[in-house]
Amino acid sequence: MELGREVSFPTGARLFEEGQRAARFWVIRTGTVNLDIHVPGRRAVVVETVGAGGLVGWSWLCPPHQWHLGAEAARPVEAWEFDAAEVLALCEHSPELDHALLTYVVEVIGHRLRSARTRLLDLYGPYGSGSAQ
Repeated sequence: MELGREVSFPTGARLFEEGQRAARFWVIRTGTVNLDIHVPGRRAVVVETVGAGGLVGWSWLCPPHQWHLGAEAARPVEAWEFDAAEVLALCEHSPELDHALLTYVVEVIGHRLRSARTRLLDLYGPYGSGSAQ
């Protein structure tokens, strides 16, 4: 937490855009952030909403370090912002932190992929194809 800095975003503020360079991440203290995906010929589709305690941003960890989604404050957000390079440097000196962080981020990635799949199937797939089974 010593590497985090407090930031805030008003409703409607874009934290990042899909395809941009990813060098930061956030842990939400209050408010909500919508994660969206670009759909050609349509408005961006919200695939998940992240609230208090949630992680926003994991693309900083995986080459090519570009955002896979976009993010927008759905409600005013207070968060801790972390510089990815600083966190990765700290992880190089602490195998325990590195393992814990990677384990957590992999869980987030898995959840986000399932959420995106379900949401896109709900919108564009045959009726009922996105429902959990």
